[in-house]
Amino acid sequence: MSGARERGRTEAGCRRRAARRHTMAALASAVVAAGAATGVLSAADDGGRTTARPDTSASPVLEPLPAVLTPSVSPSASVAPAPSPESSRTARRSPAPATSSERPPPSAARSAALYRHPQSQVLDWVAAHRDDPRRPLIESRIAAQPAAVWFPAYNPGAVTGQVRGVTAAAAAAGRTPVLVPYAIPDRDCGGASEGGAPGLDAYDAWMEDFAAGLGDGPVIVVLEPDAVALSDCLTAGQRADRFASLARAGRTLHAANPRARVYFDGGHSGWHSPAKQAAALRAAGAATAGDGIFTNVSNFHGTADEAAYARRVLAALGGPPGLGAVIDTSRNGNGAPEAGEWCDPPGRALGRTPTTDTGLPGIDAYLWVKLPGESDGCKGSAGSFTPDYAYELATG
Repeated sequence: MSGARERGRTEAGCRRRAARRHTMAALASAVVAAGAATGVLSAADDGGRTTARPDTSASPVLEPLPAVLTPSVSPSASVAPAPSPESSRTARRSPAPATSSERPPPSAARSAALYRHPQSQVLDWVAAHRDDPRRPLIESRIAAQPAAVWFPAYNPGAVTGQVRGVTAAAAAAGRTPVLVPYAIPDRDCGGASEGGAPGLDAYDAWMEDFAAGLGDGPVIVVLEPDAVALSDCLTAGQRADRFASLARAGRTLHAANPRARVYFDGGHSGWHSPAKQAAALRAAGAATAGDGIFTNVSNFHGTADEAAYARRVLAALGGPPGLGAVIDTSRNGNGAPEAGEWCDPPGRALGRTPTTDTGLPGIDAYLWVKLPGESDGCKGSAGSFTPDYAYELATG
């Protein structure tokens, strides 16, 4: 996530990364997290999301991650099968446990409209290109939709204000923001979205700062894309340490705001088996410190496939009751491309518009975690908003 937009990779770089993932079976399906060369919201390096640039103090730079969008407005687009594992590449906690009685019922995640941040690359493009014939469609189908705000920069001391700037604005608008902390050490296994905190102790402290900005309103947290699914590159000891830190993160977030809904990395339907992913999620504290899982971040797998996969993972996870799933539907309208195609693959389309009312049991929300139109690095520099690509998705 963070690497995508923070790096502005070239097409050649995308291919190198694809080749690298192809040689690593365990990593081949990593969520195409990023590619953003600029930062979305407030951090400066959010690997893979470059859209939003929320301002909490001056102008936070979340690093390359998806941009922040405005509350959802329109109906959802059609959904279709999603892309292959290789097309996703994303990446992604200190104690203070919160008791289950302090947390809202599962339906809480579906009770409010989602927040669209007023600053993003697509909104900048729309404002600067009023006469462009592509503008009306891009504006109505992409710019008008709510999207996640990424925090990819390790910036102790600054992240609290950046998060508070988003949550306070969302609360004032009566909306629920979607936040993506993306600063886990060794994120993306040294790939294009590498980066993060210098160590887990530093990450734990950063997460406490992050949590301090959550406020007391409803908020959805997509915790560290790829941090669980893309952890096979770590040694057993490193993996255990990371999972313990993720569990601490979940407890820290809930302790700071009992109304927060925290979702852990579930990969996607073209990657690990439900049993394997559930075992890793259990070790990472998803069942005890989270509210469920997220899938398909920055990928293209169809919504039906993802919903079925998420239910299987949750069943294998074994409870407690009330755990749910959120699905990234930003680019999965036509399902997955050919195997191995992950970098701005042609023929893709927007998926269901963001909503917390999916009508499906166990599926808490459809979210746009990756901002449509932000390049993976082939149609434009990684993380940059590319109007041709956005128009292609909007008409796909």
